[in-house]
Amino acid sequence: MKRVFGAKKDKEPPPSLNEASDRINKRGESVDEKIKRLDGELGRYKEQIKRTRPGPAQEAVKARAMRILKQKRMYEGQRDMLYNQTFNLDQVAFASEGIKDAQQTMSALKSANKELKGMMKTVKIQDIDNLQDDMMELMDVSNEIHESLGRSYSVPDDIDEEDLMGELDALEEDMGLETAGEGVPSYLQPDNESDYNEELNLPSAPSGHAIPSRIVKAEDEFGLPQVPRASLRG
Repeated sequence: MKRVFGAKKDKEPPPSLNEASDRINKRGESVDEKIKRLDGELGRYKEQIKRTRPGPAQEAVKARAMRILKQKRMYEGQRDMLYNQTFNLDQVAFASEGIKDAQQTMSALKSANKELKGMMKTVKIQDIDNLQDDMMELMDVSNEIHESLGRSYSVPDDIDEEDLMGELDALEEDMGLETAGEGVPSYLQPDNESDYNEELNLPSAPSGHAIPSRIVKAEDEFGLPQVPRASLRG
């Protein structure tokens, strides 16, 4: 049966917007080339009309120029129509791309929403509050441990601060009395010479005997003792 009636041909898929736009642009380029060619012919006919005298010859040239001008106007109309079609295809393509972007955005949002719902099921506010309470308790216990370990063993806990303040005031008064005289504390003042000699048990110097003075000898120019010169007899 297929040999007699032939096999059914599959339908070709419709062209895409980009393919249709490219095809129309190619047609527009061919029309532009035709318009340029007609412009060149019109330019030549204008020169011929200027050179010929009025009469049958000039009228014939004008008729040919009029025919070229009509063809040019027809091609310009086709070109404008093709440009409008290309503009419409571009608008449809832009709208189609916008719809595709919206679909992808919706798909991404749905996927993210589903993922967030699954994650929220594993996280509970009550569990977070309980965890925060446990952390606060652990921090309080840690602070108590550090305070207990930081206590000094040599300082008793039952010391009265008022007694300490009294001792501090008395110490300041004693220091004020010591520095009231010459402004020098007693422990920095020098001891008496008699007390110092009694402590060392040294004998006192004898009185009434003068200490002989030291004999100063003359020296020569070289620093040696000068020898007395003998007297010369006449």
